[in-house]
Amino acid sequence: MKRNPSQSRRPALMSLGIALLAASLAAGPGLAGVATAAEPAPTPTAAAGASTSSATGSPSPATSSAPPTPEKIAPTATQSAPPTAEAAQSMAEAVGVGGAEMGQRSARVTASTPSNSAGRLSTESLSTEGTWMPTFGVQGLDVSGHQPSVDWQQQWNMGSRFAYVKATEGNYYTNPSYGSQYRGSRNVGMIRGAYHFAIPNWSSGADQARYFVQNGGGWSADGYTMPPVLDFEFNPYEGRTIDGFYFGNTCYNMSPGKLQSWVRDFGNTMQSLTGRLPVIYTNTSWWNQCLGNPAGFGDYPLWVAAYPSSPTNIAGPVPTASWSTYSIWQYSSTGPFAGDSNVWNGDYASLQRFARSGENIEAAFSQEYQASKSWIGNPWGPIACGLVNNGCYQIFQGGSIQWSPATGAHAIRDGAIRGTYQRSGSENGPLGYPVLGPEICGLKGGGCYQMFQGGAIIWTGTGIQISPAGPIRDRYAAMGFENGVLGYPTSGQVCGYAASGCVQTFQGGDIYWSPSSGAYAVAAGAIRSSFQRLGSENGQTGYPVSNEACGLKNGGCYQFFQGGSTIWSSATGAHFSPFGSIRYVWASQNFENGWLGYPYTDEYCNSSRECRQDFQGGSLIWTPTTGVSVYRR
Repeated sequence: MKRNPSQSRRPALMSLGIALLAASLAAGPGLAGVATAAEPAPTPTAAAGASTSSATGSPSPATSSAPPTPEKIAPTATQSAPPTAEAAQSMAEAVGVGGAEMGQRSARVTASTPSNSAGRLSTESLSTEGTWMPTFGVQGLDVSGHQPSVDWQQQWNMGSRFAYVKATEGNYYTNPSYGSQYRGSRNVGMIRGAYHFAIPNWSSGADQARYFVQNGGGWSADGYTMPPVLDFEFNPYEGRTIDGFYFGNTCYNMSPGKLQSWVRDFGNTMQSLTGRLPVIYTNTSWWNQCLGNPAGFGDYPLWVAAYPSSPTNIAGPVPTASWSTYSIWQYSSTGPFAGDSNVWNGDYASLQRFARSGENIEAAFSQEYQASKSWIGNPWGPIACGLVNNGCYQIFQGGSIQWSPATGAHAIRDGAIRGTYQRSGSENGPLGYPVLGPEICGLKGGGCYQMFQGGAIIWTGTGIQISPAGPIRDRYAAMGFENGVLGYPTSGQVCGYAASGCVQTFQGGDIYWSPSSGAYAVAAGAIRSSFQRLGSENGQTGYPVSNEACGLKNGGCYQFFQGGSTIWSSATGAHFSPFGSIRYVWASQNFENGWLGYPYTDEYCNSSRECRQDFQGGSLIWTPTTGVSVYRR
């Protein structure tokens, strides 16, 4: 059931923030510290007017014994008065004065435990939280409006090298501390980024993505800006109705399919606005419970929340249908760092690459290795980077895995294809990086191939050739690759022909290309033999400008070239008809369908510049003085 409050609700929720802050100030520091959550908190402007919020009012609907269903309570069309003190108190009990923050309820839910939908979870400290950190990876933190004053130099000195800052929530709240937190983390040298706390039943994913980007959720490939984050987790306002809007259950009263669609709507919009898919921050148990552990989200980097009860270097299960590992693990909400404590699953160099390109390279290599481990064997060295276009590679017993920001990670098996790739210059050559791996076999006649940025390497039992990307390969594809009349390539693509042309030879003919003619095949047979007899592209025919076509009278075939056409019939063979006066007269007599029929000689000339061509029904003779004369048989 769609929950899209009207634009008039935004001021209402901001008013709610005013009342909320006023209630917290009246209650003292105890109320302000009730929770650590996402933030419908006031902006600085709203906070300035907090003292005017009402101290009395009728009981909030949230205090009733049974929460109303969405069908019974719909969003109000307008909201002129601020919420009651009871409503503000209800909101404060739900999320704290600072609003909903990352990991508010994830902290006490393990990856295997269903979420507690009865109310807010306990905040008692675990015995080890705040006193340890994982021994691998790169440490980081995330903060929100609950941490308005962070000693960033202290956090750096403690070992934090990246930070995420809450920017927005829904389409109604911006973190008043965002600017200072975002700048402060960067000023001490941290790689930093922004996150958005989603309220999916409030407005569409696209709407909230736009709001996020308008208020800090951008990205640039400068190497110190982390990709934007979608904080998608337990409903912080579960079971509550605030100012007439019912926030629903822990899954926001939305089906798995609708939640999945919401994420894609948000993600697609973020990608179109920033060039990056967002990181998804979530808790595995909530994701599985509310979204059904769907497949198809593996291209979104994963930030998983899992708070262990004792020191560990294992984050716990991830949503396995889409991910095999995580990029970031939030392991504590009570220290050692301010806000929440996190670890990057890799080294600092990979964190920098992630900021630039958006992919956890170690995770990409791991996933490709898992898919290829039956044949690729053990690694012979670590991941090494510094290749062309910011690429990386790793060598294994049975081959290698190569990665680039544009292609991802793909394996190349030891053998003829890898050998040909290396001889071509590997990623520095015309083929670039693999875009599919390993090779795919089972083609016609037992052939195999592997795709690269710059084309394909094709292997058969009789040889191996490169099919470079470009017009010749496009023509080969249009003719059915190895399943068409051309079969497999028997040579590489060779250039330097007349008029800057290129040629590639196949089992069933050749494909010719020049800038002026385009790429066309000359299939093996009588027309090809005639073409070669006349000097191929260097002769009077020039390059082909069409493929061979049949279906003429009595089963005849023809092909156009730059200099004319070659016509074949079983009775006459293949002969060339050059553009000029003789061909013009033949055309006027309806070509092979007229009384002249098919040519049974090529056009030939003598030293006196007289030219002649013989046809089934007669001859056409041209002289400079008489023009074309017609002779019937």
